[in-house]
Amino acid sequence: MLDTTTYRDALMRRLRQLDTRLHAIETELDAPRARDWEEAATEREGDEVLEQLGQGGEAEIARIRAALDRLRNGTYGTCTGCGEQISAERLDVLPETPLCRRCAAEMA
Repeated sequence: MLDTTTYRDALMRRLRQLDTRLHAIETELDAPRARDWEEAATEREGDEVLEQLGQGGEAEIARIRAALDRLRNGTYGTCTGCGEQISAERLDVLPETPLCRRCAAEMA
């Protein structure tokens, strides 16, 4: 049986990190812009990178929240693809994963 407390703590810690990062990205995107067109173009490129990072962070948050839901309903650690147990080694690396290694490889 899995020690779900360890995974819940890891998921919550990562959720806080992502929340902090996304707030920093929002602040940067909302910052006043340069008037010089060359600087504005450079800032726009930076904004595009920040937006990509923000989207990636939002996707990870969604995966973490889904994992926390699985913890609450008692299905955490069970592959949503095949119903088999996800290895502790895999959960140690990817605590938010809903898939065992085999199902993840098949979906890739």
